[in-house]
Amino acid sequence: MSIKSDRWIRRMAEEHGMIEPYEPGQVRFNEAGDKLVSYGTSSYGYDVRCAREFKVFTNVHSAIVDPKNFDENSFIDIVGDECIIPPNSFALARTVEYFRIPRDVLTICLGKSTYARCGIIVNVTPLEPEWEGHVTLEFSNTTTLPARIYAGEGVAQMLFFQSDADDVCETSYKDRGGKYQGQVGVTLPRT
Repeated sequence: MSIKSDRWIRRMAEEHGMIEPYEPGQVRFNEAGDKLVSYGTSSYGYDVRCAREFKVFTNVHSAIVDPKNFDENSFIDIVGDECIIPPNSFALARTVEYFRIPRDVLTICLGKSTYARCGIIVNVTPLEPEWEGHVTLEFSNTTTLPARIYAGEGVAQMLFFQSDADDVCETSYKDRGGKYQGQVGVTLPRT
């Protein structure tokens, strides 16, 4: 198994639609010249952007967080260019990018250091072989202060690991009929 470089990512995105929309470079400024948290292709990964849809955890209904019986009242929906995460809380969002992971690739989603240095942690998440969809991102605010995340800017990095040619998985996520296959929008827990 080997980690894949910017050349491989570019080829897979352009020829096979692995990442859509795809940014071949590192974008650090918007059209107005304002600084952004960077996104796009890096040396050995791809920095994804956060879409404008957020679900922020709230305890206003005193719901119990239960992955087998998840109460949608545990979140409030926010649509906007930024999201404020309350202290010691979390929010869900999704990537702007839609992914189609090849059968011989495992992708790992990691947080960007810019956010980690502010106490905002992105949950480490795998994208399994032949999974496709928008990635639902989980942001934890580990601080005692409100924290801001920005839509349309880089929030996490995807690393791509390709198996050896003779060691492709026997059963992919698609083969199993995975419950998050083809997800669009911010997707809540399913069992």
